[in-house]
Amino acid sequence: MDTKISLKIEGMTCASCVLRVEKALLGVAGVQQAKVNLATEKASLQIAAGVSLDTLVAAVEKAGYQVPIKDLTLSVSGMSCASCVGRVEKALKAVPGVVTASVNLATEKVQVKMFNEVEFERLLAACKKAGYEAHLTSEVTDSTLRKPSKDSAQAWRIICAAALSLPLMAPMVLALFGIDWMIPGWIQMLLATPVQFWLGARFYRAAWNAVRAGTGNMDLLVAIGTSSAYGLSVYLLFAQSQHVIHDLHGMSHLYFESSAVVITLVLLGKHLEARAKYQTVQALRALESLRPTTALVRREGIDYEVPVAELKTGDLILVRPGDSVAVDAEIIEGNSYLDESLLTGESLPVSKQVGDIVMAGSVNADGLLLVQANAIGGATMLSQIIQMVEDAQAIKAPIQALVDRVSAVFVPVVLGISIVTFLVWGSYTGDWQAALLNAVAVQVIACPCALGLATPTAIMVGTGVAAKYGILIKDAQALEIAHGLTAVAFDKTGTLTEGKPSLVEIISSDDTKYSYAQILQWAAAAQQYSEHPLAHAVLQKATQEGLTLQAASDVQAMPGRGVQSTVNDARIYLGNLRWMKELGVGTATLDDAVHRQQTAGRTVSCLALQTDGQNTAIRLVAILSFGDSVKINAYAAVARLQALGVKAIMLSGDNYGSANAVAATVGIYDVRAEVLPADKANVVRQLQQAGHSVGMVGDGINDAPALAAADVGIAMATGTDVAMHTAGITLMRGDPLLVADAISISQRTYRKIRQNLAWAFIYNIVGIPLASLGYLNPMIAGAAMAFSSVSVVSNALLLRSWKPWKA
Repeated sequence: MDTKISLKIEGMTCASCVLRVEKALLGVAGVQQAKVNLATEKASLQIAAGVSLDTLVAAVEKAGYQVPIKDLTLSVSGMSCASCVGRVEKALKAVPGVVTASVNLATEKVQVKMFNEVEFERLLAACKKAGYEAHLTSEVTDSTLRKPSKDSAQAWRIICAAALSLPLMAPMVLALFGIDWMIPGWIQMLLATPVQFWLGARFYRAAWNAVRAGTGNMDLLVAIGTSSAYGLSVYLLFAQSQHVIHDLHGMSHLYFESSAVVITLVLLGKHLEARAKYQTVQALRALESLRPTTALVRREGIDYEVPVAELKTGDLILVRPGDSVAVDAEIIEGNSYLDESLLTGESLPVSKQVGDIVMAGSVNADGLLLVQANAIGGATMLSQIIQMVEDAQAIKAPIQALVDRVSAVFVPVVLGISIVTFLVWGSYTGDWQAALLNAVAVQVIACPCALGLATPTAIMVGTGVAAKYGILIKDAQALEIAHGLTAVAFDKTGTLTEGKPSLVEIISSDDTKYSYAQILQWAAAAQQYSEHPLAHAVLQKATQEGLTLQAASDVQAMPGRGVQSTVNDARIYLGNLRWMKELGVGTATLDDAVHRQQTAGRTVSCLALQTDGQNTAIRLVAILSFGDSVKINAYAAVARLQALGVKAIMLSGDNYGSANAVAATVGIYDVRAEVLPADKANVVRQLQQAGHSVGMVGDGINDAPALAAADVGIAMATGTDVAMHTAGITLMRGDPLLVADAISISQRTYRKIRQNLAWAFIYNIVGIPLASLGYLNPMIAGAAMAFSSVSVVSNALLLRSWKPWKA
């Protein structure tokens, strides 16, 4: 059946754009008709069933235009198992304009990607039609971070259910000691009825919603199974009332205890599961607790205490000793030590002075600080960390696809097995009571909860504990892939080295007439607008020498080569040796000096000059030698990777002499030097073609292509925002040891996911046949079902014991 939809398309400017978009959309298999209106910037489509919206979006983007997509997070209540997850996702994906919907059972949230014109109410209606209640989650502090509000009420229900069920179990316990005693049947019914229909009402409500939606879930299995046992008991009680009441031995034919105890055990299991799930987000709660609710703001010389939500960029804020910093800000007055451990994983307080940046959530140790806000609310690093961690927990790992496929058919298959068990047992033995009990046991023991919780709980704990130690994993896919990395490529500067090189020496050409100060002044003028670490070193040296910066014009950065600019009618070229050769500059007069500096592990830049117009030759004036110290943990990081079976490689735009000197210090034997930014990505692809799963570690804009090309990009937060946005994993400290730690926590988390899935599958593979063969009664099945979910979550919680490796 064909469907009509509308797409908003941005970037079209003329009629040719319209034709290009229409051609692109009609090129998608299943698109019957595509008409684009340039005035409204909308495309009206008629598509066949099965055409995915993300395919249409990809076609538009490939043509050079954009389809505005909005991300939305919904909280969904009432889900109990993996089957519920599939139903919610299916219902939301059926809403026209929804591109993807991903449900996390552990957090009871769903991330929706949709076109801007999709109405929020349609999403809520789709969830309600599927049998669930949904509402907008406006903050990350919602249900994920708070303890279940109905915790005490749920505990009270469990106590009531247990109190009513224990007398029903008493005859079974006494029989173990040779005591033959039975409660009259009508008292059994009085005890079991409130458990079945009052305390167990939640199962009936959820089961009815599932039936209305035409699907099944765990609640449907529990409702059918316990109702069958209860109904059989009521039938036997009334059909044989005289016999049952006066003959104690007839009491064995009543099964009220089975229905009541199963409901009690399932309620207990869900309660323990909820408490365990609450513990999985401990790291996020710790981060959230760093947010102060008020801040002391100085306005017009007067200090006011105002809610953090009312702060504005540029506000002056007083941070007293012991206070948490409310926003990202720059220190205007004062100095102190700040505890940033929950943000960066750095255990020691960090010294901060005037001009330094402080992050929201940092705790001021002793000094009084006056800071100026430069990022507030969701723009602070703390908010971004929390959002990144929650996003990672919400996105499904690729391994979850198998669970989704199984869950889609799980409940119907279990009901089918239950019916077959009932018919086969009844036909062959003639004991239809035993047949019904065995069928009930099949329904009760089949628990898709464990399947639904296996992956998300492990991911939540893994990403949470990683964040605690300064490792931010942006998505579940990066977490899953990182465990299998076989090669890690390191950028050199800022990753293995401190990235704060200093200008060690200026060596002028033998035939030059220019002084040290003149050469340094030209170099500083040419690089005064650059953010490159070498440029900072030159500017710092010029400042120390008391030189005045001269104006530079026609400045042009040459990626991977250097910079050129005009200073006082002289054209300055400052860059690496390769660029000098490309420019035709002769370097013979300084070749020996270059070789000596490179052998010493220093980075060399050449300064060349063109003084009499563009038709004259460019002459080499001097070389600038830079030194950069290796990070203290670099050697230990490489050794740790090698212990994990991961090959370490260095990629650097620097010369071979400098790169090899650093590589030898840290223990790397595969060095690729003088590599341009685009070539770094090519090297990554070559490693992938050789069979490696590659991680790329970098911190600069020039590393972004390689970070994107790698199987997993790992960025240092001490570097640029571009690198962090490109990478799948961000290290909040510039410590290379965290690279091995990121792989380690990925391996541990993936191992827990596999253990959980293995337990969930094996449990059902073994339990269902045992129940159908009559080896499990409904009470034991109920206890085993509750145990399976709790064991999966508890196993995931063991990840909280993981700690980074210490050098």
